[in-house]
Amino acid sequence: MLPPEGFPDLQYPQNKSDINSPRVEVSAEESKSEPKKKAENQKQSNVAIQVFGKQVSVKLPRNELDNQFMLSLRYSRWDGKQYCWIVPHNERNLTLLKAYFKERISEFVLHERFEVNTAGLDQRKIAKHELLIIKTNQGRLKLIFGHNAAFIGAIKKIPFADWNSQNKWWTVPFADKFLRGLKAAATAQNWTITYEEEPGALVKPRISQFDIPNYRTCPEVDILKLKELRYSERTIQNYSGLFEEFTNFCHKVDIERIDESMITAFMRYLVIERKVSHSYQNQAINAIKFYYERVLGGQRKVYLVDRPRTEKKLPEVLSEEEMVKLLQATEDIKHKAILMLAYSAGLRVVELVNVKIKDIDSKKLQVRIEQGKNKKDRYSILSLKLLEVLRSYFQLHKPKEHLFEGMGGGMYAARSIQSIMKESLKKAGIKKKRKRTYVKTQLCDPSVRKRHRSALYPKSIGPRKQQNIGIVIPSISRRHTFEVKQSS
Repeated sequence: MLPPEGFPDLQYPQNKSDINSPRVEVSAEESKSEPKKKAENQKQSNVAIQVFGKQVSVKLPRNELDNQFMLSLRYSRWDGKQYCWIVPHNERNLTLLKAYFKERISEFVLHERFEVNTAGLDQRKIAKHELLIIKTNQGRLKLIFGHNAAFIGAIKKIPFADWNSQNKWWTVPFADKFLRGLKAAATAQNWTITYEEEPGALVKPRISQFDIPNYRTCPEVDILKLKELRYSERTIQNYSGLFEEFTNFCHKVDIERIDESMITAFMRYLVIERKVSHSYQNQAINAIKFYYERVLGGQRKVYLVDRPRTEKKLPEVLSEEEMVKLLQATEDIKHKAILMLAYSAGLRVVELVNVKIKDIDSKKLQVRIEQGKNKKDRYSILSLKLLEVLRSYFQLHKPKEHLFEGMGGGMYAARSIQSIMKESLKKAGIKKKRKRTYVKTQLCDPSVRKRHRSALYPKSIGPRKQQNIGIVIPSISRRHTFEVKQSS
């Protein structure tokens, strides 16, 4: 039997009988037991294949040769909870699975409907020949459907089309012509089309280059001035994007001729029609003032636009028991070290990915944070328990420069840390929304004495600023180390 195409490196069993081999006489009792043995062997070698939407589930007995074959399939993975292999659903993978297992396939089920998590905990069942289009409040279209190469090719022709690998759906910018094209492509496939809009406030999407004919980008002089004054990359991205939105709101007027009444109209448009947050509105005012005052050199003036009142929200603090649950739910040593460092040292996500090996001082039990918020250096505490975890992590992963590095080396992605936090909260059964992971919020806990706060943070940090950060510190020694009780 020749091996299937595409896997020349694997060794496949050869079922060839030798004609010249001597015959062995079998007794009557052995001949009766042979069918039972064959049935048991057949049962042990059975393979069950089920197709769920974009995934294929393969259940098979433990066999090293079969495992090598499954690993050779692209993007295949082992699901430890369901005890089966998961591979992407496409024609190539199905052909290879059928060619390799052949008569060993005892069950092959193609499910016509599959479940998908459309938003939050909303579980929906999508049929094989059904297209679900959901218009989001962010001005994009979610496209959820079973695997179809022709329809995917039509999606890729749309500018800024994006594949969400975590949720297994496509998103494209919302525009009438794109929506008509997608419906036409689905109709050609004889699909059932379902169109929905996300619940909630009707928010007008941001003006895009598909809405107006003379779409303008942010002036280059504005970006150069921001870089000249050494603004951070995040601030440059925010200011340029907000000023670009403002110029396209007044796209019929030249930028130099925009007056104060147009700025006021833009602010009202953001609040009434777009329903943006107060911080978004404040950043928009700052971006406009920066261009006309710093770039064009205009006189500093106060625009007759009322800034929104500052929101005062109490932080959601994790208790000591919840922190223990969170860390116990995190099994990976690298992920546990990331969360422990973020909470014990009070680091922002951006600061966490920038920590280098040389910044860990095990003798003084300190962590050095270079160029944190407002481009300031500072020192934070290093827990003895965390130090043990970091040493175990270092021996296993052996990073080179940064303390936490990606698979290909270099800086770890901030989005990955957010995903780790979200997954650990889910495993621990904690439903509190944690936007930032700092120490200072938990310093508001009554169990933390005032002298502990002053030991951790200098007098330059006022009491109002100390209300924005997160972990319960029941007691801090003179060397400022954490003593988190472990549950028995």
